[in-house]
Amino acid sequence: MTKHEQILQHIRTLEVGNKISVRHIAKILQVSEGTAYRAIKDAENQGLVSTIERVGTIRIEKKIKENIERLTFAEVVNIVEGTVLGGRNGLYKTLNKFVIGAMKADAMMRYVEANNLLIVGNRDTVHELALKAGSAVLVTGGFDTSEEVKKLADELQLPIISTSYDTFTVATMINRAIYDQLIKKEILSVEDILIPITQTSYLTTDQHVSTYHELNKATGHSRYPVIDEAGRIQGIVTSKDIIGSALHLEIEKVMTKQPIVATEKTSVASAAHMMVWEGIELLPVIGTSKKLIGIISRQDVLKALQMVQRQPHVGDTIEDLVTRHLEDVSTTKETRFKLDVTPQMTSHLGTISYGVMTTIMSEAASRALRRFKKGDLVVENMTIFFIKPVQIDASIHIHPNVLEVGRKFGKVDVEIYHEDQMVGKAMLMAQLIDR
Repeated sequence: MTKHEQILQHIRTLEVGNKISVRHIAKILQVSEGTAYRAIKDAENQGLVSTIERVGTIRIEKKIKENIERLTFAEVVNIVEGTVLGGRNGLYKTLNKFVIGAMKADAMMRYVEANNLLIVGNRDTVHELALKAGSAVLVTGGFDTSEEVKKLADELQLPIISTSYDTFTVATMINRAIYDQLIKKEILSVEDILIPITQTSYLTTDQHVSTYHELNKATGHSRYPVIDEAGRIQGIVTSKDIIGSALHLEIEKVMTKQPIVATEKTSVASAAHMMVWEGIELLPVIGTSKKLIGIISRQDVLKALQMVQRQPHVGDTIEDLVTRHLEDVSTTKETRFKLDVTPQMTSHLGTISYGVMTTIMSEAASRALRRFKKGDLVVENMTIFFIKPVQIDASIHIHPNVLEVGRKFGKVDVEIYHEDQMVGKAMLMAQLIDR
């Protein structure tokens, strides 16, 4: 086990709420501070710890994807750029809902429950009542609270946080964060579809070509990841690699080294692009220190993408917004679309944003290509010309023209018009994926 892995293992054994520092980790595990820092950052990426300004790094409970839309109080501190006045040991806890305290204390407390977050101004009595009810408190307007309340927060391990923002702004910021988390929840990642190593067939570098043939006969597969004695990925071996190879040759001599890999957090869309672009059927999935934790196949990825397209969505992305407003006005001879520019599609100047314009062109081209060939596609390259600005409430017409469709590639020219004047143009190349 490497020093990096030892530190991560140590962090996992710590109780939730424990404070972690680079210097302390370096001292007790006898590693350099640089090694400790990198491991703690990795732990933060894995959701094991959270760093809060003016508080430090604390051990938190790792979220499961089903509960990702629930925020911890530590995350709230970062969202509202707050200061923790008391109850630091409860920052790892998850809030169920937030309540805005804009009424009399007795009426307010009817809505406050355990694991809530009460958003309120400088009302010390209310702060105390909320803490006793099991709720954390967020004090708006940059106000402080009494020492008695701070002491109570420490005893109950319920955070009391202060922020300089007003109540409305704070509620908006937290709502936005929850909304963003919902969108993240819907994004399918490799960890959702990977075949774990316990169910994966693999070879080791010191095994021989004869072992490959035995495994091939037993499983019917022709591609296998290759690992070393420590479980780290070293290569991929396929039927092409072993053609004509002597049975006594070591796998290390015939395998393809430095294979393309994915991590658990890689999105399925990114994995699909890698597999299509590189023409590979099997993608090893690695964890810390390049250790193999599983594999995904091209077939798994395509099935997952098709499943996602059929699922209802909670959070709207720019692509969802464009897709919903893109009206098909095609004729029997021509593919045409129409779209009215809404306020959400514009920049701060009141004109359609470059990102939205790009999405419109990409979506129109994709729909046009699907009329020629069913299946999924991955945009390979796109050249865009923004000719004239398009203002809010404008009605634009999109003219995609499919120039060429092959077995694996498609080429589309897209033109956008407003009041019969061209305002944008793009040339798009896409790789087509058969379902």
